[in-house]
Amino acid sequence: MDSKELERLLEKYWACETTLEEEQMLREYFRTTPATEATRDAAVMFAYFDMQRTRQLDDASLDERIANMAKPKVRPLIRFVHNGLRIAAGIAVLVAAVWLVHDEIRENTPQEMLDTYSDPELAFEETKRALLIISRGFGAAEEQARKLDLFNEAQQKIRNEMTNQSEEEVKREL
Repeated sequence: MDSKELERLLEKYWACETTLEEEQMLREYFRTTPATEATRDAAVMFAYFDMQRTRQLDDASLDERIANMAKPKVRPLIRFVHNGLRIAAGIAVLVAAVWLVHDEIRENTPQEMLDTYSDPELAFEETKRALLIISRGFGAAEEQARKLDLFNEAQQKIRNEMTNQSEEEVKREL
């Protein structure tokens, strides 16, 4: 291979545009030809690649450590507590909503209207009003539940990213 062809291939290699065949040609060239001043860096790099390709890992504990890193750590107690807290938070939101609605109804309802109404239209209007108050309370509770869902989704994304990063680290170590 002449020097112009070598320069052209090296420029393509540094720009990440070489094919596998061209990279093989560069490997063979640096394996068989002594390096010049201009190609010393590339020759050292290709020699390092060749050395790493033939290197063997004889450390038996490495396989065991990698296998332990790849195993998912199952923590049933933590998962149980986490799910229990989710359920407790949902129940707390529901209880708070019911209490707030009850309190709102008690404050806004005059004492004389607590008994059975003799006028059906008045009873209908009061029922509509009470249902509207309940609807507002459940709307607020639903909004809080959406916030909890966003928090849980963000938490799950972070866990997935951490899992992916640890898997990538294991792959890099291999």
